[in-house]
Amino acid sequence: MCGIVGYTGHRDAVPILIEGLRRLAYRGYDSAGVAVLASDGRIDVRKRRGKLGRLEDALQDSPPSGVLGIAHTRWATHGPPTTPNAHPHLTEDGRIAVVHNGIIENYLELRAELAARGHEFASDTDTEVIVHLIEDYFERTLEVGRTSPEAGRASAFIGAVRRALGRLEGSYALAAFVSDEPGLIIAARHFSPLVVGLGKGQNYLASDIPALLAETREVIPLEDDEVAVVTAEGVALQDLEGRPVNRESMHVTWDAAAAEKGGYEHFVRKEIDEQPTAIAETLRGRLAGDQLVMPELDELDLKRINRVYMLAAGTSLYAGLVGKLQLERWARLPVEVAYASELRYGDPVLGPETLVVLVSQSGETADTLAAAGSAREAGAPTLAITNVVGSSLTRVADATLYLQVGPEIGVVATKTFTGQLALLTVLAAELGRRRGVLPAQEVRDIALQLRKVPEAVATALESEPAIREVAQSLAGRRSMFFIGRRFGHPVALEGALKLKEISYIHAEGYPAGELKHGPIAMLEPAIPVFAIATSSPTYDKLVSNIEEVRARGVEVTAIATEGDERISWHAEHVFYVPHVREELAPMVDVVPTQLFAYHVAVALGRDVDKPRNLAKSVTVE
Repeated sequence: MCGIVGYTGHRDAVPILIEGLRRLAYRGYDSAGVAVLASDGRIDVRKRRGKLGRLEDALQDSPPSGVLGIAHTRWATHGPPTTPNAHPHLTEDGRIAVVHNGIIENYLELRAELAARGHEFASDTDTEVIVHLIEDYFERTLEVGRTSPEAGRASAFIGAVRRALGRLEGSYALAAFVSDEPGLIIAARHFSPLVVGLGKGQNYLASDIPALLAETREVIPLEDDEVAVVTAEGVALQDLEGRPVNRESMHVTWDAAAAEKGGYEHFVRKEIDEQPTAIAETLRGRLAGDQLVMPELDELDLKRINRVYMLAAGTSLYAGLVGKLQLERWARLPVEVAYASELRYGDPVLGPETLVVLVSQSGETADTLAAAGSAREAGAPTLAITNVVGSSLTRVADATLYLQVGPEIGVVATKTFTGQLALLTVLAAELGRRRGVLPAQEVRDIALQLRKVPEAVATALESEPAIREVAQSLAGRRSMFFIGRRFGHPVALEGALKLKEISYIHAEGYPAGELKHGPIAMLEPAIPVFAIATSSPTYDKLVSNIEEVRARGVEVTAIATEGDERISWHAEHVFYVPHVREELAPMVDVVPTQLFAYHVAVALGRDVDKPRNLAKSVTVE
């Protein structure tokens, strides 16, 4: 959600900070700000409510000048999106600046305590307690004389930050600096992502790797409860007790150009088109001739597994629903798909016999991370499916499967969804093979069929002109329904979600057979229905459901398999996709729904890449 950028070195900090914020804009935000240590020793803070452009305008006439600074884009949690609530936050005397992602759950208690000691607050945020808490410990350390003014202010500040962190309950990724120590930034994380970037004579901080790619590809992702002491000369890691932590940096293999639009009007459109290549990359190394390869499963004790618990949120949950159908069919394992946000408040039956699969495109989804902790406490083996190497989820799961689809900048999931579907397909078939319940010929057929999926997706993309025309004609409707059966049902759910996310049109996804159990009361000519009607054993049943819809005078758009002439008698609009076996069809069938949602949103003038109220990585509960 929120974004953090930090820099200390020998160059003007402001352009670096602003460019970093620009590369984090995909995460969603409602205000932005920078704090720079000026040459006269004071901290110069500029912040504005609204988009980054408003902050840039405010910096034009007299930009801050300095070689150390921190910057932030905020997504409001505590207090409305106003300029006073924007980060960075300062102490009353302007000596210390802090930016923070996450939520401090005990902030009211800390705020009351600090106010009683004379601290004055200028915002409604939970974050502001952090800067006053650091100030409190810093001043007390200096006052009791435990640090000599000449040599120890840096260690006093580092110690004050660590002591403040020990008081915080909740989640945080933060960066702080004090005007007394002009080359020093302190950063730390607990349950929110933070990355250190390494340079020569200069070093960086960010809440996500894309913010750093214009400057460096050598990074160190911080672990929970770690503190980074960052200067221009180097980076030192330590735990909350001050003990040194040693860890190698990692090299990022994709560069800044991969995060650019490449001539497209929107990142979302570019990423929809990237899906044939992205799926091929996901499957790279997973297919060996007509066999499947998934060595990561060797890290799990699969002999004890007799059920699967799939945990996710949003689009990833719908991928999990496809995975459930595949696992139950091929691996003959009972599967429950659950909202990660509800797990910690329920009483699920988990144990060593339950494989918990955690699906998260970012690997930083707070609800999914919390669910991973609950699963580990119950002794259940955990398997993460994510796109981000070094993300928090990969460090708490017993094994990880990476999507390998490259950076996805658009807030809404497109290629990460189809990448998740591809990985879940391999997982289900491979578990079936290892359990001895999926015949070898079926494994070979699945592997061969998977090789054809990227080309099938590319063919599905060729329907864009027809999809755009229908989307433009329906863009003025107030509501739409999406229906499907079996493997088409999760596609209907995802199609409805995508339309809601980027066009703000109300949409609902249903199993087609459920319409007559209540939702059909809503149908009228003004509410069109989108049917996932590709080839399957329930095709005839679905056509009957479509006829129930048409009897109410409703306009129907269908996704159908190439060669199906019959469907044109039952739908006003038909988008054809190539035939693939039913279990793999969602990877292909979802493409027209993505294009449809995109073109509806464009027709309505929506901010497609950054929809209102949404964030790419939901790192707070």
